[in-house]
Formats: sequence, C-alpha cells, structure tokens
Amino acid sequence: MNGLPVWLAEIPGEQPYPPVFATVSGAHLYGFPSADSDVDLRGTHLLPVEEVAGLRHGPETLERTWTRDGVEVDLVTHDLAKFGRLLLGRNGYVLEQLLSPLVVASSAAHEELVALAPGCLTRHHAHHYLGFARTQWRLFGKSGELKPLLYTFRVLATGTHLMRTGELEADLTRLYAYGPAYLPELVAAKREAEHGPAPSVPGVQEDVARMTAALEEARESSALPERASAGEALHDVVVRARLRGASSGVAEPPDRRPGRPDGEAAVTKPLDRPTGRA
Repeated sequence: MNGLPVWLAEIPGEQPYPPVFATVSGAHLYGFPSADSDVDLRGTHLLPVEEVAGLRHGPETLERTWTRDGVEVDLVTHDLAKFGRLLLGRNGYVLEQLLSPLVVASSAAHEELVALAPGCLTRHHAHHYLGFARTQWRLFGKSGELKPLLYTFRVLATGTHLMRTGELEADLTRLYAYGPAYLPELVAAKREAEHGPAPSVPGVQEDVARMTAALEEARESSALPERASAGEALHDVVVRARLRGASSGVAEPPDRRPGRPDGEAAVTKPLDRPTGRA
C-alpha cells in the first residue's frame, strides 16, 4: 500500500472501541510522502449504547501518537455520530479521510458512508479549501519550507476540481493541470525530505493568487448544491450501527493479520471536546 508499513492493519483492532473504518491521510494521500514522513491514520470508532444513552458520554474523539520501527504514527478517530455531523458540516478533512483509497480497515457502515458521500458535497466546501490554503500560505511565508507550499497548491487544486467536477481528488500528482508547470519538481523535492526548504521558483505568489481566484470562480459557477441531502440517511446509518454494536464487524484488508505490536510507546487521549484536528 504505497510503501506503507504492513503492520498498519494491526492498529485499528487494538483501539478501545470497535473501528468503523481507518484510512491513511496526510502526505501519503496527497501524493508527496517523504522517506521520513509520519503516517496519519484517520477514522471512526463506535461508542456502545451505554456510553451515549446515559448520563456519562464516551469519548467522541480519540488521539494516539507513537513510534514503531522508526515510523511515527498519528491516529485520530471520531465516534460515528460526530463523524456524521462533521460530514454534514462542510468539512473537507473528513470527506478526504472517508474517501481515501488507502484503506486500512473497513466495515459495512464504512461502505454505507462512502455511498452517501456524494450527498454531503456542497459548493460551500470551497470555503474549507480556501481557508486551508490561506493558513498553509501563511506558514510558508514564515518558514520557507516546501511542505506548506505544496499543501497550499494541493488544497487549491483539490477544491477547484471538486467545484468543477463534483469529484474529490486529494492526490496532487493527479491534479497537475490545475497548477504551475513546476509542481512535479516540487513534489520530487518533497519526497526527498519532509521539512526541507522550498526550491527557488519564479512567480510562486502570482501562481497561488491565480489558483485562489480559480477556486473562487469555480465555487460561484459550481453545479454542487447549497445544502447536503444525506442528513437523514446518515442518521439512519448511525442508529443501525449503534444498535448492532460490535457485531457490525471490521473487514481486514487482504493479506493482513491482526496482532499486538511490541515495543511501542503509545499514548491514547480521550477528548470530550473538539481539538481542531481532523
């Protein structure tokens, strides 16, 4: 799976709640992982009925960060109900996680969510990508690192493609047509080092401004709807999955065997409020 560690498939089953799905996000999904990139695992867990129906509520978000075999792994999962609310909240992060082709664990509920994803898309997702691009552009201005510059180009291209086609594509290497001709050069440089400086290329500021304007124009002319239409269906998915509980099961990817990794230094942090991470 794109050079990712084979032991990733062991991780979802080791968590305190049944996983609905887990996928790889971050640089591996975006098409420019470095040899020293960490692995961003994102997904959804399922709280049992007794932790949502009573006075005490289980953790809506779980975070875990650790290192294994020299690879840093960053895991963030949301309870299924919270994930559904984020999907309806025009959140591009969770859509990319849901539709990531780098699937580590899946389930029947995951397949239902994927099928409902088109009904979550709206033209207002452009705001997410415009805001993300502004943040990364500011980071590039402060650090001069290549990573935030590539993130800027990536989110602008992804957002424009989404507005024009209704298709979510997070891999920058599939979106070169939306950006300047030097993008492959930047991607090649990023693959050499996670935190290296950006190569000197002329016209970067003008290219970012042009791509920003293209996304804004695509938003105004997009055929995507104003509002999501999948709300009731998402509600039904959450209810059915909650009532089934752990019996919903998780489908292991082929040629993977679950197990407990040895020698990990791991921390799991339950969070009862939004953390700003997705």
